[in-house]
Amino acid sequence: MVIDSALHQRRRPPTGAELAVVPWLERLQPTERQHALQVLQVSVAQPGDFICRVGRAPTYWFGVVEGLLKMSTDNDRGQTVTYAGLAPGGWFGEGTVLKREPYRYNIQALRRSVVAGLPIDDFHWLLDHSLGFNRFVMSQLSERLSQFIVALETDRLTSPDARVARSLAALFNPVLYPAVGDMLRITQQELAYLVGLSRQRVNQALASLQARGQISIEYGGLRVLDLPALRDG
Repeated sequence: MVIDSALHQRRRPPTGAELAVVPWLERLQPTERQHALQVLQVSVAQPGDFICRVGRAPTYWFGVVEGLLKMSTDNDRGQTVTYAGLAPGGWFGEGTVLKREPYRYNIQALRRSVVAGLPIDDFHWLLDHSLGFNRFVMSQLSERLSQFIVALETDRLTSPDARVARSLAALFNPVLYPAVGDMLRITQQELAYLVGLSRQRVNQALASLQARGQISIEYGGLRVLDLPALRDG
């Protein structure tokens, strides 16, 4: 299912609770849903495990059932460039799977995460047979494009507070990450990895955003109080 052999060996059918986090299943007709249920697999990734690697051919379309992943690449100077965090309910890599081309990015677990996979041939089978699945994938592609445009703008921002706000807003995107709701389990260090700032600077930014009434810092995570304000940075 995934590149790491241990992850592949740990794959298993999803539980009912795990299936409830797969947002596109409800878009399928009964026969389409039954087909998907027969082939869906999940595996547990430990912190640092790679789900996808640059240059490898895709074999599955992946989604986050639980945990937190990051999408990144390494530049010519050996520095890691992070494009996005991937939160619960989010499915990713549909463009790569559609074109059956090698990955141009790495996907790595920031913490223990449950990852679901739909085999690439079954992904294409659903595209050929399911109108609801097509609409879901089209919505994903459109929303992901908007996300990366915002990420490019965010990377050019000089204000750390604005960068943290925009990055948080992306993780609370209700289309891409429907299982997050208004509460995201994330540590300041994990957010620092995603934003590209020190943990101390992220801590200062979060305190500022909380003082403005945009977020609430709670035990084990963050609650969004004003998503439009976060998006504005």
